[in-house]
Amino acid sequence: MPLTRSHIRTTTEAYVARHPHERESLAGLLSLLDGPGDPADRATLPAHVTCSAVVVDRRCRVLHIRHRASDGLVLTPGGHTEPGDRSLLVAALRELSEETGIAPGAVSLTRQFLGSPVDIDVHDIDARPAKGERAHRHYDFRYVFYLADEEPPALTLQDEEVAGAQWLPLAEVRSPTLRTKLLQAGLDGRPDPVNASAIIHDGQGRYLLHLRDANKPWIWESGCWSLLGGGWEPQDRTLLDTVRRELREEADLAVAGLLPYAVEHVTGTDGTRVPVQVFSGRWNGDPAGLPLTEGVLVAWVRPEKFPYMTMLPSTRALLERHAAEHHATSAPPSGAVPNVVGVHLYLERDGQVLLGLRHPDSAYAGSTWHVLAGHCEAESATACLVREAYEEAGLVIDPADVELVHTVHTVNRPGGRPRIGLFFRARRWEGTPELREPDKCVAWQWWNAKDLPEPLVPYARAAIEGIRAGRVYTELGWTR
Repeated sequence: MPLTRSHIRTTTEAYVARHPHERESLAGLLSLLDGPGDPADRATLPAHVTCSAVVVDRRCRVLHIRHRASDGLVLTPGGHTEPGDRSLLVAALRELSEETGIAPGAVSLTRQFLGSPVDIDVHDIDARPAKGERAHRHYDFRYVFYLADEEPPALTLQDEEVAGAQWLPLAEVRSPTLRTKLLQAGLDGRPDPVNASAIIHDGQGRYLLHLRDANKPWIWESGCWSLLGGGWEPQDRTLLDTVRRELREEADLAVAGLLPYAVEHVTGTDGTRVPVQVFSGRWNGDPAGLPLTEGVLVAWVRPEKFPYMTMLPSTRALLERHAAEHHATSAPPSGAVPNVVGVHLYLERDGQVLLGLRHPDSAYAGSTWHVLAGHCEAESATACLVREAYEEAGLVIDPADVELVHTVHTVNRPGGRPRIGLFFRARRWEGTPELREPDKCVAWQWWNAKDLPEPLVPYARAAIEGIRAGRVYTELGWTR
């Protein structure tokens, strides 16, 4: 998605609100945003927008390059925007990577600026008749980043544009306006956490996880199971305030006794490295009663389910570590035989039933047709159904629109672990089936209920036939 005029305007207005004394000097930029041309297009004259990256290392030095196109001037890395840049900050990161080889993942945002420009510089560019360029003006949006690691990385300079590089102390930054703002900001070069999240558990091995929207790629961890939490805001005195506010805003959730647990490093939506302060606390309520304001749902999940869920590897490792440190697996009472509970979605449309073809390498029923299904883990059966439908096929179902239509009690072999399959019919749903987990399912297809495909999971066939015959219960595999 290319840069939009509204994004540039919003960024400019927020900057002017912080620096009202610069409104007069930026009057030309404000006029540009009201004009007919694309302010981000280098062909727009007599002025257009550019972006720069101000990179600060642990010794509070700022990276400068000798820019060939600017007659050898020593500047911070930067340049013109491109159609693929979805934000001004992303444009600055791209220029940094192209000119110096420093990837977005090698830098972090600073708490002082949090992705807002530290400066909007105004400078005139002389005409270049040899290139057919008239004299014009640049409005340069400058963004500050900390190096994520202790030592500066080896630079890979873009020879056609960059003649050399050097790290200069803050007091020697070449741009006077930039130097003043950096010195006033109190930078220390250390990327402290600017986000906070919470590991919430019930003390019995269950973890409260948040399924984030999959159709919003601009949000962090889109389509993944994650911890509740979010970014620091200026009104937060501490990151504990941040996580408490985020829990309240996202789910009206209050967790007493939150304590710092670890710092997790993740990749932000802009590609930068984001340090996250993770807290841990205990809660033992019903997530179905939480008024969720973001994402799809929250649910209790046990660690054995983690490998089968869409989740960042760093989040999974963090939760598994917490589980190993705090929860021991207990054996069932003597004589008890736990039954595995599975939920199944029976969708019928104009006499046709939705079936999925399982991946050939699937641990269960490879290359076999099956209804949409999943294991129920520390959650209600309907909550599991709603979650699995969204995770596997992108279908949105209201729990109020499902009804239990069949139950299958199976055992695969004598002495095997028994399983209870609950088949729910959805009267209504939103969305068209899509392949959300291609490692598990390679196709969704509607089949005539009177002419089901082969091979089909036997108990699924028995359930479908039972549903159409009006039966509510089937047993398979039991000896009498």
